[in-house]
Amino acid sequence: QVQLGETGGGLVQAGDSLSLSCAASGSAFSRCNLGWFRQAPGKEREFVAAISRGNLFTRYADSVKGRFIISRDNAKNTLFLQMNSLKPEDTAVYYCAAQPSDRARVLLHQYEYNYWGRGTQVTVSS
Repeated sequence: QVQLGETGGGLVQAGDSLSLSCAASGSAFSRCNLGWFRQAPGKEREFVAAISRGNLFTRYADSVKGRFIISRDNAKNTLFLQMNSLKPEDTAVYYCAAQPSDRARVLLHQYEYNYWGRGTQVTVSS
């Protein structure tokens, strides 16, 4: 079992930076492949970034590549998303997700994750 909780959302202006954190409970965190997803009003939840167990692989959606950085600290059971050069179209509820695995993989689809946080709102004003 993995329980996840996101923090760090808020209201910022276009061009600003924001850092999200996802704290996890349980001893399985280091064995998890992890991801960030987001859901804007009236839209489907979409993939943002993923990081494998062991920090071996990362992957980003084209829309955030070069602006967002995903990282993890297994000693602190925490997943991070550093968001730079924010745009109004980044406005969404951001969710972290985790999936324990014996393999280091980047998981790009919602159905690949069994554990989810409740989300944190990020609003970027123009």
